[in-house]
Amino acid sequence: MSPSDAHPPAEPNPLNLPNLSNLPAHPLVGSAFATRCAAWFALLRDQICAEFERLEDECPLALAAGMEAGRFERKAWQRQDIADAGDGNLDKGGGIMAVMRGGRVFDKVGVNISTVYGQFSANFAAQIPGADHDPRFYASGISLVAHPRSPKLPIAHMNTRLVATSKQWFGGGGDLTPIFVIDRDRDDFHAAFRAACDAHNPEYYAKYKTWCDEYFFIKHRGEARGVGGIFYDYLNSGDIERDFAFTQDVGRCFAEIYPAILRRHLHEAWDDSDIERQRIKRGRYVEFNLIYDRGTVFGLKTGGNIEAILMSLPPLAAWP
Repeated sequence: MSPSDAHPPAEPNPLNLPNLSNLPAHPLVGSAFATRCAAWFALLRDQICAEFERLEDECPLALAAGMEAGRFERKAWQRQDIADAGDGNLDKGGGIMAVMRGGRVFDKVGVNISTVYGQFSANFAAQIPGADHDPRFYASGISLVAHPRSPKLPIAHMNTRLVATSKQWFGGGGDLTPIFVIDRDRDDFHAAFRAACDAHNPEYYAKYKTWCDEYFFIKHRGEARGVGGIFYDYLNSGDIERDFAFTQDVGRCFAEIYPAILRRHLHEAWDDSDIERQRIKRGRYVEFNLIYDRGTVFGLKTGGNIEAILMSLPPLAAWP
């Protein structure tokens, strides 16, 4: 090993950030409010996992001959020192993956929670609101991606999160990606999120639906990833409890409507041509998540768990 390998050049510090090793932890770390938020994300994870396992039990055996009902496996992880300019010995948080593979209903589904904190690298800090003069951050949330086995069942995504730098906000949403678009499913999915939004602010749904349509657009393909839903970020109304209540209702909404849609189609058969169409749609999903998804970038830039970050990718996909 050469001396230059042993001591690589320090990352440029274009923002003139303070001496990172001397900064205390972000104020939210260990706070009562952050603890409540993390507990909610864990509770929502438990509720959704239990419901998905009930769906596995309900799946008609005629469509799953010889298959065991799927169950989630949980795996804890600790955040590593990747992209963190601070002391590698400090606690930086972590998370728990809950993943089901090869089930009767779900080919692969992950419902992950995490709470991470530390300091952004100088280059990444320049891209995050409120981190330009103080690189400390705190992020806690839940992230779900479901890839059903049957092409008649839609792919789905949901996440909600609390993020803090010198500023603080909530973000998240839920969206549906069917292989075969069913008007009733699409309309009911949107109606559920409209009701969740309207209970808090009559302007939310139109704003967040549009944001979802614009965000989940595969630019190089010129096509939408799915039939939409809602997407919101940087939500700080000035009333943190109200914003947290809305974020909880977004999670509850998804936990109710998505299983309801799946149950409508559990008994429907499929053929090889349906599977091929499903795999092509999954390929589009892969393209979006690896090229455009903010969560993927955030996780990779902050030393997150690679397996958890790439949980969104399906087990099989195709490109014609």
